[in-house]
Parts: sequence; C-alpha cells; structure tokens
Amino acid sequence: MTGWVCGIDGCGLAFETVEEVILHQTNEHERHECKVCGTIVPDGYLAIRHAFEEHTRAEYVRAYGASSEEVREREEVKEEIEAVADLQAIAEKLS
Repeated sequence: MTGWVCGIDGCGLAFETVEEVILHQTNEHERHECKVCGTIVPDGYLAIRHAFEEHTRAEYVRAYGASSEEVREREEVKEEIEAVADLQAIAEKLS
C-alpha cells in the first residue's frame, strides 16, 4: 500500500513511507526560496518545517499571504509527518 503522496505542484507520486516522499521531494523537485528570509530549502515538508520553526505565524502569513486555514493545514501536515517520520534516517541519507 502506498500511503504517502507528494503534494508538490500536483506531482501525485505515491510512496510507502514518509521518508521516501521527503527524499523524493528533496531530490526530484526544485528548491524553494523562503519569502520571509530568502533561504533556499527543499520544497515540500522541509520548506514547511523551515517556515514554522524559523519564523512566526505572523511572518509566514505576511510573506505568503496565507489564510489561517492554509496555516493550519501546513501545521497539520508537519505534525502528521513528524509523528511517524525517522528524521535522523532522512538526515543521514541526505548527508
């Protein structure tokens, strides 16, 4: 069963593990420039993580013109991934 789908620009590729989808997003998609600070990060989960760990919600809303619903959706994605992902394994594969 493939339970994780890449949501970047309608990509839609499905993966068995969350780690696989994060590696796919990092290796197969264009990088994203943070509109708050200009840092270049991989798109997808890692861009969401950067935005919510490095910046306030208010900074994110101002920079991206995001609604409170869009902020909540991204926070939920981040929480869902972090509840099951082996982030250490991902970091090791990316280094």
